[in-house]
Amino acid sequence: MSAHPTAASDPKAVARQDTVSVVLAGVGGQGILLASEILARAALTAGFDVKTNEVHGMAQRGGSVIAQVRFGREVFSPLVARGSARVLGALERVEALRQHQFLAADGLAVVSSQMIVPVTVSSGQTTYPADVEERLRAAFPRLVYVDAVEKATGLGNHRAANLVVLGAMAHALDLPDEAWRKAIRSSVKPQYVEVNLKAFAAGRECARL
Repeated sequence: MSAHPTAASDPKAVARQDTVSVVLAGVGGQGILLASEILARAALTAGFDVKTNEVHGMAQRGGSVIAQVRFGREVFSPLVARGSARVLGALERVEALRQHQFLAADGLAVVSSQMIVPVTVSSGQTTYPADVEERLRAAFPRLVYVDAVEKATGLGNHRAANLVVLGAMAHALDLPDEAWRKAIRSSVKPQYVEVNLKAFAAGRECARL
């Protein structure tokens, strides 16, 4: 018999098993960090321990931005291991492919169809793949592929596309609706609360279809 404690007998092991890992990806200016802040606040409001990690990269110049959020009864590290994220949310479709290795085999990918041409493409150093949607569907068995910008624009503010994606992600995160609403209200300016709440609700509907 093994002398090592099992997950059932080791409280810390149980806590680690119950930790939910989430990765958000996009480019600078898309609101990735705001989305991660709202997620973290929603989890805190729901009573969970939360750890976050942000990689800004060249955010000010439209470079890749990644945010990692982990929540559970007790979280020991903000870093998401490869193949462990329950949800990957991406505001730019190639950025979803770039970060696909973080998602668990049965995880949910929520990807905005928005295309942002990086500097490496506009300068001629590389090309933007023409078959992105096909690659996404091959990479992610569970995929919500949504025109988040169009939906946000229809609600009155294209910048709320990040909340559309976050709303679709929420479908797999098991946090109370009121925790989400409180987090949104406390994270955005008062004049933008209603449009962000509507964008979040629109994203939830996308995930139900």
